[in-house]
Amino acid sequence: MSDLFQAAKLEEDAPRPLADGLRPTRLDEVAGQDHLLGPEGALTRLVRAGALGSLIFWGPPGTGKTTVARLLAHETKLAFIQISAIFSGVADLKKTFETARARRAAGQGTLLFVDEIHRFNRAQQDSFLPVMEDGTITLIGATTENPSFELNAALLSRARVMTFKALDEAAIEQLLKRAENAEGKPLPLEPDARAALVGMADGDGRAALTLAEEIWRAAKPGEIFDRTGLVDIVQRRAPIYDKAQEGHYNLISALHKCVRGSDPDAALYYLARMLAAGEDPLFLARRIVRMAVEDIGLADPQALVIANAAKDAYDFLGSPEGELALGQAVIYVATAPKSNAAYVAFKRAQRVAEEKGSLTPPKVILNAPTKMMRDEGYGANYEYDHDSPEAFSGQNYWPDSLSRQKFYRPVERGFEREIAKRIDYWDRLRKERGDS
Repeated sequence: MSDLFQAAKLEEDAPRPLADGLRPTRLDEVAGQDHLLGPEGALTRLVRAGALGSLIFWGPPGTGKTTVARLLAHETKLAFIQISAIFSGVADLKKTFETARARRAAGQGTLLFVDEIHRFNRAQQDSFLPVMEDGTITLIGATTENPSFELNAALLSRARVMTFKALDEAAIEQLLKRAENAEGKPLPLEPDARAALVGMADGDGRAALTLAEEIWRAAKPGEIFDRTGLVDIVQRRAPIYDKAQEGHYNLISALHKCVRGSDPDAALYYLARMLAAGEDPLFLARRIVRMAVEDIGLADPQALVIANAAKDAYDFLGSPEGELALGQAVIYVATAPKSNAAYVAFKRAQRVAEEKGSLTPPKVILNAPTKMMRDEGYGANYEYDHDSPEAFSGQNYWPDSLSRQKFYRPVERGFEREIAKRIDYWDRLRKERGDS
């Protein structure tokens, strides 16, 4: 028995990682997520209303998703159960659901936190639906992947997505100061080295605390590390840009604005700056794709093809050869004709869709696979455009309660000149056929 107590004492005294030891004990201690946990944050309002509901936490690693789920369970008096989709299968889920049902019968609810929920296949994701609907569990799923692409529509329709942001420099500094208070000593870093450490964390609070722990472990009494010493300790490349110079977001903004402003040489300069600083090339590839759809659009439809091809080329070649493909794509998008007409049109369409709600399309363009639907007028008087003159019937496709809207207004640049001519031609045909 004494051996057991000794073992328990050893376990109790076992060293804990700094990130684990500094895990917040209250929601207002969570750093960097004020949009969710501030006085008027989305999660704060849900807790205040006492109606948590099932949630999907979407965000990069080290931003507090697990911690917040655990604290929400405490705030709402729910039993907290945590599983990982990487290590759990159907049998584990069934056992978890049975335990939750028994707990519910005893008068307590269960908050089930599923880490990496996107790793579950479609059938496994579907297994959550009945226990979510009958209140057996309140589900909180955490994912670093876009839920729109990785989670079933049925699951998403029953859960609200909460987006966690990468921690900014102020939030990382807050964590480092909390660590210094807990350790009772400052980090042995010169100011430029401390700024570099914040950059190395890359928005990941857990990574920042792990790096801090490495520094304290490596420091001799009275030793203060400069930037070079920091790199030697943590074996990570210090970013060229940091808080003391032009930050990560400043440089990506500069690159985007140089492309938008049709300056290929300045755009290449900022691309080279970011690559030299150790920026993830695939992050840059994603931003180039964004530039192609936001600032060029249909003025040059090839821009999106080129941007995606550059991403694929980098995936295929790796560094450094693949970086040339990114440079080529930057030159292309910087010199392409510019139009944000598609971007603006989509925003307008989104706004109207949100304001008007779920309007039913006109019956003329609804399919009628059954006799009952045909009797209701579905598909009646639909004109097959290919049978019409100019392959254009000019029928009204808007909901009956919504007048024709004009979202897309092409510019007189690049390929959009031709699109504008087509739209004007179709508008004339509609007027001639009495549907303006």
